[in-house]
Amino acid sequence: MKAEVVKILKKVLKELDVDVKEEDIAGKIEMPPSVDLGDYAFPCFFLAEKMKTSPEEIALKIREKIGEMEVKGFDDIQTSGSYVNFFADRKVLSLEILKEILSKKEKYGSQNIGKGKKALVEHTSINPNASPHVGRVRNAIIGDSIVKILDFMNFKPEVHYYVNDVSKQIAMLVVAGAEKLTFDKMLKAYMEISKKVENSKDVENQVFFWLRRFEGEDKEARSKFKKITDTCVKGQKEILARLGINYHFFDYESNYLKKSREILEQLKATKKVHKDKEGRTYLDQHGSHVQKMMKSPVLVLTRSDDTGLYPLRDLAYTIDKLKKAEKNIIVLGEDQKLYFLQQQEALKLLKSPSPEVVHYSFVLLSSEGKSKKMATRKGDVVLLEDFLNDVIKKAEREVKKRKTEGDPKAVGISAVKYKILRSSPNKSINFDMDEALQFEGDTGPYLLYSYARAGSIFYKSKKRPSLILKELDESEFNLIKKLSQFPDIALNSYNTLNPSLIANYSYQLAQIFNEFYHSCPVIGAPEEEFRLAIIEAFRHVLKTSLGLLGIKAIEEM
Repeated sequence: MKAEVVKILKKVLKELDVDVKEEDIAGKIEMPPSVDLGDYAFPCFFLAEKMKTSPEEIALKIREKIGEMEVKGFDDIQTSGSYVNFFADRKVLSLEILKEILSKKEKYGSQNIGKGKKALVEHTSINPNASPHVGRVRNAIIGDSIVKILDFMNFKPEVHYYVNDVSKQIAMLVVAGAEKLTFDKMLKAYMEISKKVENSKDVENQVFFWLRRFEGEDKEARSKFKKITDTCVKGQKEILARLGINYHFFDYESNYLKKSREILEQLKATKKVHKDKEGRTYLDQHGSHVQKMMKSPVLVLTRSDDTGLYPLRDLAYTIDKLKKAEKNIIVLGEDQKLYFLQQQEALKLLKSPSPEVVHYSFVLLSSEGKSKKMATRKGDVVLLEDFLNDVIKKAEREVKKRKTEGDPKAVGISAVKYKILRSSPNKSINFDMDEALQFEGDTGPYLLYSYARAGSIFYKSKKRPSLILKELDESEFNLIKKLSQFPDIALNSYNTLNPSLIANYSYQLAQIFNEFYHSCPVIGAPEEEFRLAIIEAFRHVLKTSLGLLGIKAIEEM
């Protein structure tokens, strides 16, 4: 029905000699906050400059032109100030929506925006020096959801994990002899060597000695670094796989040593590369966007011994990434906003674009009314592996308490993912495990419960869904109308790279379904077949929206 509104408005505006693209019209159409204002509303503000008159006058002109046309599917079309309000024939609208959902099923809301295009998403990219803590998981969960949204929009997504295997952290573990350790021992070794480096210049010099040997392609150094990196990457990959998060490519920083030296020479040619008093090479960024953000706007590229630093190799890697796909996205913590802008300015000098970036804020764990941020170097962390084990154990107790057949792992993971994704990435999260595992309220388990509840009705009925409709209840229409919003929500989430829009929609949809459940009996009701069609459509849409969040819908709770 929205498409019909767009078609009507396109025709009217053409007759008024106003050239507006269909997609621009579609992007302006709103769902009014009150039923008194109709089912669709078209704001006329953006036309005021083109038509050289007030938005209120434009709304009246559009309504007048519509009155001269033969329009089907609408009970009324009115104006309210600067808006044109469309009141749909609710029976027609409901049947059209249900018919579309039941025919497209889990493809409902999908678009061909990315057809024939590749999208590369780099996310997670944890330093390979220890088991990841809970604070790191937000990057992976947001990135994984974005990948699923891109796939839904028919891109061919490719997931990359950048492995920082040429780092001071790995060299520290080499000094600690960690190449002989198992993954679970790495964190302790890293914490111990971090304290030694802080307190001893000699130990720190040993760290840089091994870094120089690595960059000089010394075989012994390469072997030690590789053993530590491989152990950590394998361990991190296995933990993240428990969340259903996987990667297509692991890109190693060491593969960009040669290319980074070429990048350094290109930057030198800009006459903006200099040496500081300590002999370090830096890129002067005075006059760029970062100047107002830094007392000394420089990007340090090498140490005083000319060994390269991460930013230099990152530039080489980014340029390489950008050649591999039409759409490039990176997920970074908010603490890397300035760094990303510095990289962006350096890429401009190299005549290169930048990837799209999604910045996320921190995850703070709440316990006994207190919240804390985590730091690997200090050991002040809650390991993701331990956290997941704890979540699943608590989920198992909740499931047993309710005497259901729900899968505790699915329930626990839904709690974690939904809690993280329901907030916009730029907002910090206070993660309270007990709150996230509630079966009521704005939680992952509540969404799974709503899906399973709808399924239990559907499977208990001995009748089949039907689109034969006599009368339409208000609760039926409210649920159908909410279902119709999903394509716009999915598109907006793609455009903004913000999975929280889908998460919040999922909760609102589940709430409206439960209102429908309480006010509209299904089994044995005269409208049973039609209401089964509504339930089937609801299950398709909720399953799809949960899937885009990386949450698996389950049949029993």
